[in-house]
Amino acid sequence: MGSLGAMLRHPDDVYPLLKLKMAMKHAEKQIPPEPHWAFCYTMLHKVSRSFGLVIQQLDTNLRNAVCIFYLVLRALDTVEDDTSIATEVKVPILMAFHRHIYDRDWHFSCGTKEYKVLMDEFHHVSTAFSELGRNYQEAIEDITMRMGAGMAKFICKEVETIDDYDEYCHYVAGLVGLGLSKLFHASGSEDLASDSVSNSMGLFLQKTNIIRDYLEDINEIPKSRMFWPRQIWSKYVNKLEVCLFLCMFDLKYEENSVKAVQCLNDMVTNALIHMEDCLIYMAALRDPAIFRFCAIPQIMAIGTLALCYNNVEVFRGVVKMRRGLTAKIIARTSTMSDVYGAFFDFSCMLKSKVDKNDPNATKTLSRIDAIQKTCRESGTLTKRKSYIIKSEPRYNSALIFVLFIILAILFAYLSANRPTNM
Repeated sequence: MGSLGAMLRHPDDVYPLLKLKMAMKHAEKQIPPEPHWAFCYTMLHKVSRSFGLVIQQLDTNLRNAVCIFYLVLRALDTVEDDTSIATEVKVPILMAFHRHIYDRDWHFSCGTKEYKVLMDEFHHVSTAFSELGRNYQEAIEDITMRMGAGMAKFICKEVETIDDYDEYCHYVAGLVGLGLSKLFHASGSEDLASDSVSNSMGLFLQKTNIIRDYLEDINEIPKSRMFWPRQIWSKYVNKLEVCLFLCMFDLKYEENSVKAVQCLNDMVTNALIHMEDCLIYMAALRDPAIFRFCAIPQIMAIGTLALCYNNVEVFRGVVKMRRGLTAKIIARTSTMSDVYGAFFDFSCMLKSKVDKNDPNATKTLSRIDAIQKTCRESGTLTKRKSYIIKSEPRYNSALIFVLFIILAILFAYLSANRPTNM
C-alpha cells in the first residue's frame, strides 16, 4: 500500500490501491503444484511483483513461456550485474548461457538475496524450460544467445557514443522486445511484429531505467557502473574521473547541479525518440491480455521520465511514481485509447517542466509535440480519466474519516488472512 500521507493527499488512489493489493494476493496464490514450476512462479513474484501480477492474465502456455523467458534473462542479467566476478570468468558464462538452460544440473553462485537463490537453484528453471513447446524453446534460446554475446561485448567496451548506447540497450532490452514478439507469435495470438518496433519497446523501458537508476549504478560495490554515453555527458563535464560524473557529493554546488540537470534532460530527450514506435507496436496488438501486459510498463516508463525530467533528485536519491499512481495505471489500462490518454497526460506533465533555456529544449519540445499530435489524432482523448490533477482539491474531515475506516477494514482483513507460519 502507499504511504498514509500520499493517500490523504490523493484519496482517489485508495480504491486502485485496494484492488492492486487484492490482485497481488490472488496472484501469489496461483502457484502451480509441481516443485519446479512452484519455484519459478514464487521466484517471479520475488524479483518482480508487478510483473508477476500482469503475467497472470496471459494464456497458460504463453504465461509459462514468458515466465521462464523472464527468469532466464534475469539470471543472465545477474551474472552481468555482479561486479565481483572476474572478467575472464564472466565472459565465457555469458557466451554459453544459452546452452546452460538445457542442462538441468547447471548452476552458478553469484548475485545477492533472491537473485542468489535463483542462480543456486537454476535447475528448477531448466527443468521448467524443458517442458515448454519447442517453438517457445527456440525463441528463448535464440534471444539468450544473442543477449549473452552482446553483454560479453560490453563487459570489455565502454559506452562511448549514442550508437554504442543504442547497441547496448538493444542487447539487454531490445532483444527482450524481439523475444516477446516471437513468443506472442508462437502462441498464435499475434502477428509477428517488426524487429524495429519490437526493439523500440525494449529501448524505451531500458533507457528509462538507466536514467532513473543513475545513482544506484555509480554507487555499485565493488565497482561503479556508467551507462550514460560519453557523447552526451561529455558536453556537460570536463573529466569523468575527477568528478565521477557530477556525483552526489558535488551536487550541493549550484554550478554542478545545473549542468547535471541539463545532461539529465538530454538523456530523457534521447529516450523520447522511441515513443512513437511503442504506440505503433501496441496499436497492432489484438489479444487484450497481451495488450495489457505490454502497455502497463510503457505507461510507467513515460510517467517515470516525466518525473525525472529537470529533476536534480535523480542525482541524490530514488525518483519513482507514488504507489497509488502505479495502481491507477494498472486499473485503468485496458484499451489503446487508455494508452493514448496516458501518453498525452504524461507528455503534458513533461512539457510543463521544459525550461526554454535548456540546451535541448527545442529538440525536447519537438519530440513531445510529435507524440501529442499522434495521441490527438487517435480521436480518443476525451474518453478517459486524466492522470494529471490541475489543482489540489480540498477534502473535509468526513472524507478523511471514511478513508481511515477503509484502511482499518483493509488492515483487519489482511491480518485475518495472514499465514500462521509468518
